[in-house]
Amino acid sequence: MNDPTPTLILTGGQVLTVDPHFTVAEGVAVRGSDIVAVGGDAEMRALAGPGTRIVELNGRTVLPGINDSHLHGAAYGMTKPPFAIDVGHPTVRSIADIVAAVRRAVRAARPGEWIVGLGWDPGYLAECLADPLRFPHRRDLDVVAPDNPVCLTDFSSHMVWVNSAALRRSGIDAASVPPPGGVVDQDPDGELTGILREAAQALVLAELPSPTVAQRRQAIQGVVRELHTRGITSYTEPGLGPGGATTFFGGLSTDNWTAYADLAARGELQARISVLLLPAPMGGSADDVRKGLSELRRPESADERVLRAIGVKIFADGVPPNRTAWMNEPYAGGGHGALCVHGATPALQVDELRAMIRVAHEAGFQLGVHVTGDRAIDTVVDAFLAANASAPRPDARHYVIHGDFIGADSLTKLAAHGYGVNMNPAIKWTISDLMDEVVGPERSAHQWPVRSAVEAGVTVCASSDAPITRPDWRQGVAGMMLRESKASGRRSGPEECVSLADALRAYTVNPARQDFAEDWKGSVEPGKVADLCVLDRPLLHLDPHEITDVEVDLTVFDGRIVHERAGNEAGVA
Repeated sequence: MNDPTPTLILTGGQVLTVDPHFTVAEGVAVRGSDIVAVGGDAEMRALAGPGTRIVELNGRTVLPGINDSHLHGAAYGMTKPPFAIDVGHPTVRSIADIVAAVRRAVRAARPGEWIVGLGWDPGYLAECLADPLRFPHRRDLDVVAPDNPVCLTDFSSHMVWVNSAALRRSGIDAASVPPPGGVVDQDPDGELTGILREAAQALVLAELPSPTVAQRRQAIQGVVRELHTRGITSYTEPGLGPGGATTFFGGLSTDNWTAYADLAARGELQARISVLLLPAPMGGSADDVRKGLSELRRPESADERVLRAIGVKIFADGVPPNRTAWMNEPYAGGGHGALCVHGATPALQVDELRAMIRVAHEAGFQLGVHVTGDRAIDTVVDAFLAANASAPRPDARHYVIHGDFIGADSLTKLAAHGYGVNMNPAIKWTISDLMDEVVGPERSAHQWPVRSAVEAGVTVCASSDAPITRPDWRQGVAGMMLRESKASGRRSGPEECVSLADALRAYTVNPARQDFAEDWKGSVEPGKVADLCVLDRPLLHLDPHEITDVEVDLTVFDGRIVHERAGNEAGVA
């Protein structure tokens, strides 16, 4: 007969269960991999036996394990050494800083070896701030890397900056025709600048050396260890498949799906990963979706609570900072952006996107569609509804990924059908001032309207989109509560602020629903898996400005302590 004694008890603190009533308890008891009791301190202590490990919370907070519901784990792992150099803010603050980093990398590299990096942002580069007409150029890199090809992906992963050697290696010249939805920048004289946007990135990224599956496993395991230090026990890997073959180091490729499956089969995957399959590339078509899905079916997993493919990702448009999101009103300076799917005209692209969504819907998949501009979002939401009208599915749980400029009509339609939206509050916190220049202050203030979505009845998930931002849910929670700019501290759309409870739901129970897993994870309740996050202080009533300073003292995954912050051992008995 099984011993009913808990194996682990955390008690004497502030347990935010994030259940439907946002109940606050004092302790939680775990047996094996499951939560068996939640309640008062005395009640928890009475359950302890000789073999029970007791964690004295001393007023600290317990949360459900955090679920970062849109995190490119494998790609994030490959943005770090030894795979790539860091050219992001605050490591670099100018083009000169980036050039110096490339110079150091060239000195350590073999002749002709690729130099790759990720993270640059023109919104933080001193030269670009001083002169609005100044932008990174291949000549900046040519000075220090005349013979080594250089490829630097920007912070959004929707643009690359390369040198002349990389253009030569990739066979790109002024006559090159980019894939649909892609742009190869030229200056007024017709000279290539070395900037490639959206689908045009594939022309260079396809030439990068491919890491081995063993290296990919190593990168994933490194990311999971980092996530444990942040209290993250679940995440969605948003796009792995043939459509990602030409992304940065194949970060969205089938090879990474293979690496995850290998780790899961070996019992070495210490997080819960939900995967969106990526059958078609940016600029793809309905035929690409059909072909990709025929090649990439959902394989069986030894433990579907550890690794499971639950849906399909499709790219609809670009991103606002690059002015490639498809907008109703023009950007400051002109242009509306566009869809990034196959088609010679906007009308043909709309038809193609609707067909792509219909194919995946009829194949029985949940859809997560990358879409950011208001015009593109309305198109995607209407395509969801049209697909469901032709082939009704009562619980498909499709969702809009990013949804930067989603409007009231689309929110109402999503809510009516049980569809969701996955937003990125940490990106808002990082780039809100930059967006004032791109779309104007009024539209910028309403980017990612979280409160409007919550009040419309839409299930809102929040995520880092790492490596676009670091996987720090604390920034996201603070960002949703404050709507402040990291750079200036100026509030941007304060009427879209939400409560602590709604912000935490966006990182716990709501992503569990997105994962079709709300019955067994996402809250601290008996019968749920024992995935827990212990913070170093009480979270309730904490000034939102202080949330980013909170430390994760302890992380529990599947009933096992997988992270203990150094110097915190005194809290464990």
